[in-house]
Amino acid sequence: MGLFLDIRSVKTLYLPDQRLQHWRDALPDLLNTCPVGRLGLHCGDWSLTCSDLRDLQRILEDSGRQIHRLEATVAETVVSAAAIGLDGRLCEAGSSDEDKPSPPPGSLTVHQGTLRSGDHLQSDGSLLVVGDVNPGARISAAGDVLVWGRLRGVAHAGRDGATSTRIVSLHLRPLQLRIADVVARGPEDQPIAGMAEQARLVDGEIVIEPAQPQALARS
Repeated sequence: MGLFLDIRSVKTLYLPDQRLQHWRDALPDLLNTCPVGRLGLHCGDWSLTCSDLRDLQRILEDSGRQIHRLEATVAETVVSAAAIGLDGRLCEAGSSDEDKPSPPPGSLTVHQGTLRSGDHLQSDGSLLVVGDVNPGARISAAGDVLVWGRLRGVAHAGRDGATSTRIVSLHLRPLQLRIADVVARGPEDQPIAGMAEQARLVDGEIVIEPAQPQALARS
């Protein structure tokens, strides 16, 4: 399942380096160089909240433009984008969809919404699901698997053999866990309310331990 469409024909709007100018001040001049319609938005190293992105989205829409795809080098911006329904991608500094039309290894694919029985979502990098993964749904990634919600289906991190990958969730009770080639059943006890958990490999076995919620934004 490919989450990223080819947007090489879509103009990309680059926010300025935050050391030089605030994006709000630069936006009017930047819009003069962009056509109306769909735009790719590259946020660079700006750490933008949901409120920031809603403001930016409103300004663009008032000028006849829509955000088709968002990129950033800061994970918090990508998570904020997913939280308000925008399609976002974490990328390395200096990269964009214009020169990388498909997600490279190490990138973060963000999916907004619940996965239901029969759904299978996969990523060539790390995968962040902002929503629940219900029983009967499967998620897999070459990198980390991160679920900002309840993970009750099947999760596979390190699909290509990476043993340092993790599975992190706010509610980690999957039917099955897999990291690289190691498989384990999910825990049966109830998780502690408000505590994120992670599964990782230790001495060739999958162990589950507490994780800080900000670990969900790690690429």
